[in-house]
Amino acid sequence: MNERTSHHLPAVAGDHRGRLTTPLPKALGEKTAKALAKLGLNTVEDLLRHYPRRYGNRGKLTDLAHLGVGEHVTVIARVAHVSVHAMRARRGAILTATITDGSDELTLTFFGKHAAAFTLHERQLRPGATGMFTGTVSTFKGTRQLTHPQYETFDDLSDEFAAMQKVDWPIPIYPASASIPSWKVAGAVKTVLSAQRDGDVPEPLPVAYREEHRLVGALEALQLIHEPHETADYRRARLRLRHEEAFVLQTVLAQRRAAALAEPATARASRPGGILEAFDARLPFTLTDGQREVGEVLAAEIARPVPMQRLLQGEVGSGKTVVAVRAMLQVVDAGGQAALLAPTEVLAHQHLRTLRDLLGPLAEAGMLGGADVATRLTLLTGSLSAPARRKALAEAASGEAGIVVGTHALLSENVQLADLGLVVIDEQHRFGVEQRDALRAKAVTTPHLLVMTATPIPRTVAMTSFGDLETSTLAELPVGRAGVETVVVPAGKPAWVRRVWERVREEVDAGGRAYVVCPRITPGEAPSAGVDDGTGDDVPDMADLLELSDAGQPRPPLAAVEEVAAQLRAEPALAGVAVGEMHGQLSTEAKDAAMSDFASGRVPVLVSTTVIEVGVDVPAATVMVILDADRFGLSQLHQLRGRIGRGAKPGMCLAVTSAEPDTPTMKRVQAFAGTTDGFALADLDLEMRKEGDVLGATQSGSGTSLRLLRVTKDAAIIDAARTAARAVVDHDPELLTYPDLAEVIARTVDEETAEYLERT
Repeated sequence: MNERTSHHLPAVAGDHRGRLTTPLPKALGEKTAKALAKLGLNTVEDLLRHYPRRYGNRGKLTDLAHLGVGEHVTVIARVAHVSVHAMRARRGAILTATITDGSDELTLTFFGKHAAAFTLHERQLRPGATGMFTGTVSTFKGTRQLTHPQYETFDDLSDEFAAMQKVDWPIPIYPASASIPSWKVAGAVKTVLSAQRDGDVPEPLPVAYREEHRLVGALEALQLIHEPHETADYRRARLRLRHEEAFVLQTVLAQRRAAALAEPATARASRPGGILEAFDARLPFTLTDGQREVGEVLAAEIARPVPMQRLLQGEVGSGKTVVAVRAMLQVVDAGGQAALLAPTEVLAHQHLRTLRDLLGPLAEAGMLGGADVATRLTLLTGSLSAPARRKALAEAASGEAGIVVGTHALLSENVQLADLGLVVIDEQHRFGVEQRDALRAKAVTTPHLLVMTATPIPRTVAMTSFGDLETSTLAELPVGRAGVETVVVPAGKPAWVRRVWERVREEVDAGGRAYVVCPRITPGEAPSAGVDDGTGDDVPDMADLLELSDAGQPRPPLAAVEEVAAQLRAEPALAGVAVGEMHGQLSTEAKDAAMSDFASGRVPVLVSTTVIEVGVDVPAATVMVILDADRFGLSQLHQLRGRIGRGAKPGMCLAVTSAEPDTPTMKRVQAFAGTTDGFALADLDLEMRKEGDVLGATQSGSGTSLRLLRVTKDAAIIDAARTAARAVVDHDPELLTYPDLAEVIARTVDEETAEYLERT
């Protein structure tokens, strides 16, 4: 790893004293440790950071109405009645117990060789007894049940636990498994927690920060969250631990930011009479106030000898590309080169076409008809022919091409640039940190960095909260955009669906173009990249496998490009209308031909996957039909909708869905139809998703340090931690005077988490 690519690694100054790193087999014994290992818990710290999912008490029963099939649950309920009877088809007996929350019921089922095998169960599961029951929800003849659940009734708890119940302490309920129920996790936590003393648990928060925010200490926080005596206890603990998570990660990012700013960069000041000035003069429209303001910020930062690191996020169609082009031309005027990295070939080709249209003769240096002050554009993608690739490589290496547009092919070792001054990354969440650094490493000095996204969804919200990039936002749309109306179409109403295709025909006859978006390419295939079932991780795995609806019924097969295109060619309402196809498995030539035919109107209906989600700009496109709209994320739906209404004519988006009325899935689609504000949809997306999705717990593995922090609600904590962490790093970049903070960073923020934060 070279010096430039190492700046994103968290600094390590801790002495790794081994506190909390004791393996669980040594602390608890092999049997218990083996069960805990199935939960990803291997050390004392893992167990102490395995916080209760929620808290219960003996007098408040769990709401049983919303337990999902396939879900592993722990509930507090009361035994209603118990019965034992012989099995009919074979030898043996069944004990059936019904537990209740006062209104809804759940069945417990146990199988045994004979009725006498249930003596202990009958003694414990007495009608009226209250306890905790854990198992996986299944159904039998339409009745939900737990088969052979583990349980513990409150009357049978240990003396100490029973005493705790008598004074009504909250009951911690932990994420558990079939191997080890919640109360056994609690017992293991108690064993290791009781062994901790002052100084055993690292204290990453500075004293002044704790005092300012009235936070308890590190050890006390663990004691209060695992063994609270009242509700206020675990609330104080959670507040402290959220601050800790935010502070640790903000310190990592502050270190990364400081390291990047310490690297030298070449100042690229604007030049009077250059290409940028000529470009501004030929623009056929007036820049919005937002474009001018952001442009001034970028121009000032690029003109400094420290690397610009800025995120530009903007509403769909807000004109980010023009802002980026002006920044690139400033660098070209100063004798440098700019590289524009796009995630797909379709988008790279679209960027090249857009740049050529915007620059005109300014992009034709040395060519017949080229302007006196001009540069050259070149394209580098993986599918270029050998001669075209050699030509592009030569133009990039010689500096003849002031702007190089490309896909991941730009990152290849044999790609050289003469004087890379600015890296522009479009839809940056699709690139990892190594890919970003691989391109930046092609520069003699650290290049300026501009990352762009039109996706104001959890990734960008997380970046704004956590990132080491400064943020600019474009929310104002250019004058002349006619807007888009969105209508939800129930797939189960044939008359509505027929009207969809009639509406498409009307738009085509009026000179418009129509996108038809499908989740799949071929029938039976997995959904295309980025398709979301719209429910988040709260849906049980079994329901995902069976593709169940909110009502528990099998969903109809997802629409596929090839199948839908064939159907539309036979659709009476579209008789005589050419229907094209676009998806990621087509060759570059086929994709270019499909987009060219669509843009020209030769093929005015294009059936596509989400490959057209970003960057594709066909002003004549006025209607979009999104099939299985409920299977896409809110922000992705908004991105797709952004492909229409880009000209003078208004757009119509028809979201076809099989979601049932009044279900969470239908409410998501209706929310999409109810607003064209991408930032409002981003906030709603955050509210509807689990925090793990937002913060990357699934991407980062079980070792993630982000357990309690909530982007949706903890903005104030994040902001406070960010300010304080930057002050700490400014004073002590290597954390030499903060050994506990350095130790926690070294142990909890692993490289995988750090990489996720860079690309979120």
